[in-house]
Amino acid sequence: MENDELAYSPAAERNKAPILGVLRHVLPPEAAVLEIASGTGQHAAHFAASQPGWQWQPTEADATALAAIAARCAALPNVRPPVRLDVLAPEWPPGLGRFDAVYCANMLHISPWQTCAALMQGAACHVRPGGLLVLYGPYLVDDEPAAPSNLAFDADLRARDATWGLRRLAEVVDKAQSAGLAFEQRFDLPANNLALVFRRGAG
Repeated sequence: MENDELAYSPAAERNKAPILGVLRHVLPPEAAVLEIASGTGQHAAHFAASQPGWQWQPTEADATALAAIAARCAALPNVRPPVRLDVLAPEWPPGLGRFDAVYCANMLHISPWQTCAALMQGAACHVRPGGLLVLYGPYLVDDEPAAPSNLAFDADLRARDATWGLRRLAEVVDKAQSAGLAFEQRFDLPANNLALVFRRGAG
């Protein structure tokens, strides 16, 4: 499969640079990272190429996307073969192991709300004590006016699927804390998106 034939996300291309800036800020130069919902693999390829010390594990619920992710990352020795992973599955893939960080972009608003708790529980199981969960996407923040573009996006998502929609930051934080992941930091990024950093307790 040639790279020019691969699925391409304009949004992933736009946001890869600001997200990389956040990841470089919160992760050490050498780290093992589990990516949830890798999509086209553009983030995996960009981040791994930019940081050779990061060992990147892409995953995707859609099994048909795995070949394209593998093809896009084929030249990168620090990207592991992609694995099928559905966060709502009773158990995540056996042998997945532990990571220094779990990273997930743009999943929570295009999946049912129960994926949030499932993501938090799975991340808590597969991130090492003291490790991070990093989320990226648009959120609704209490006591802060929502951007008109985010409100329009939310309405469009809910019209397409009633179980979709932008999530309230406070509710996401609550699900994370219930799984033992403490909310540590927020980064305001372009196009009214946020990067959220959670840390698993050392115990």
